[in-house]
Amino acid sequence: MIHFVNVPITLDASAGEDAPKTITGIAVPWAPVSATVMDGTKVSFARGAFDLDMKNPKLLENHDMSQLRGVVTSLADMPEGLGFTATFAKTGAAADAIELVKAGAYDSVSVGAVPTKFKYDKNGVMVVSQADLIEISLVAQPAFKDAVITEIAASEPEEDATEPTPTDSEEEPEVATQENPVVEVEASIIPTTPIYATAKRTFIMPTAAEYISAAFVGGDKWREMSAGLQAAAPDVVTTDIPGVLPLPIVQPVYNNFIGRRPVIDAIGAKAMPQGGKVFIRPEVTTHTSIGNQATENTALTQGTFVITDNQVTKGTYGGYVTLSEQSIDWSQPEIIGLVLDDMARIYANATDNVAADNLATGASVTRNFASASGADPAYWVEWIYGAASTILSSSNGNLPTHLFLAPNVWASLSSLSDTADRPLFPNVGPMNAFGGSNANSTDMMAFGLRVIVDRNFAASTVIVGDPSGYEIFEQQKGALSIDVPSTMSRTIAFRGYLATLMIDPTKFVKAAFV
Repeated sequence: MIHFVNVPITLDASAGEDAPKTITGIAVPWAPVSATVMDGTKVSFARGAFDLDMKNPKLLENHDMSQLRGVVTSLADMPEGLGFTATFAKTGAAADAIELVKAGAYDSVSVGAVPTKFKYDKNGVMVVSQADLIEISLVAQPAFKDAVITEIAASEPEEDATEPTPTDSEEEPEVATQENPVVEVEASIIPTTPIYATAKRTFIMPTAAEYISAAFVGGDKWREMSAGLQAAAPDVVTTDIPGVLPLPIVQPVYNNFIGRRPVIDAIGAKAMPQGGKVFIRPEVTTHTSIGNQATENTALTQGTFVITDNQVTKGTYGGYVTLSEQSIDWSQPEIIGLVLDDMARIYANATDNVAADNLATGASVTRNFASASGADPAYWVEWIYGAASTILSSSNGNLPTHLFLAPNVWASLSSLSDTADRPLFPNVGPMNAFGGSNANSTDMMAFGLRVIVDRNFAASTVIVGDPSGYEIFEQQKGALSIDVPSTMSRTIAFRGYLATLMIDPTKFVKAAFV
């Protein structure tokens, strides 16, 4: 870090009142010291950026060419920055400026320069390596805090201006290194207007009268005031106004739970009797006999007829939620509708899971399926028709109409292809296909059977069957709402009765994977 020491201002009284007055100081410190100039750009000057033999720059007040106060008579390349000596003109305005310097009102200087070669470092600072010095101005607040007036004196005129004495610095200035690289800027975008290293001036908010007066006058005065007001206006961000920011709710509420019932929909739910916990489902278990009459007037074949009383036990399925009165009154959208919708979805899935499990358990007739042959279409054909033959023989002439599959088996079956890699279940069915399948739907026909895919089946479930051999009974009770005054809440329940019966297991064949 470079430290500058201000030299007290002194006046050589022996020179006489008519001797030209001079000031000496540091016009600009060298990089890496930087300053933010009037347009917001951060600028630093590399040592040697200025031509010391250039035409004498002007001495001004506050970068205003109409306030010309003298000339810069000498420049010096000093370790801590660009040293200078400036001579005041013998004018009343210059004399006033000298008095302000002596009083300490002007204790700093600022440069006006046109960069002709520069680069940007990794921090976005413009590092100027060549520049034309246009003027040095007396200022009360410099952009570079070390651009100070170190001495004021009155002396006899000399032919050659002497170089200013450098001030002491505790350390050498830092230079750019590999850790602080700079980026070359194309010459085509080098600015041609001077950079005034002047600190930004604080905009003083106008009174109501000043504002109206500027608006009435118009022109540059009004434009300057408008720009100042716009720049001085505080930024308002959302964190400043939480009290007026609404919290909109995008409706409807998203719910990804699918409450489909593939098995129940395929089988069909029968009405459940109202009375009793257990009800009777009659079934013919022994059929009559029909035979050939041996001779006339002889007895026909004697038979019997037996009907069994299958007892079916009702099952109750449901759940409840207790909602506070506040959650009911204050919610938007209304919470009760959302709860009932979700309960209906969960009830549908829960009851379908019961139906799927009982179907798989009740299908007691099994036929081995070789796991190693699962990718062979010919084997699938053989197994399906073998199962159909078993049902035809054991169930007194019935044939299967449905193929119940777990999701993983459905995926394997749908991806079967022949020896020429042609899908056996394409979207567009050629004449030699076994059916059609789509990845966006489980609706499918395979081997002439309607495919029922249910995620509630255990993995690798394959059942061929006739749904008429499996019965489902249901009574949906729906929602029930009860107020609880002691807790200012409401309990909402959703329930129903369900029962299943595998009335004819001979109509189903289940794959036993081996």
